[in-house]
Amino acid sequence: MKNPSKEQSETWRKDSNNWKCGVFYYNPEDKRLLPPKRLGWTGWTTNFANSKSVGLLVAIIFLIVFLMAFLPKKWII
Repeated sequence: MKNPSKEQSETWRKDSNNWKCGVFYYNPEDKRLLPPKRLGWTGWTTNFANSKSVGLLVAIIFLIVFLMAFLPKKWII
């Protein structure tokens, strides 16, 4: 299921069984890369049950570290 219905999405988001330690979203049924956070208006999170979602998170972190290591220091605020 690529695009769950709004009702299904809300059910998954509100289900406390999908949140490990209250902050890590883990739902094998949810195939979205970036599902909404527990408080939907705060943005998106990683679904740690989806390997593509975890890969995206690792790629973003790698890109940030790479840019900070190799950009001239005057470009970094």
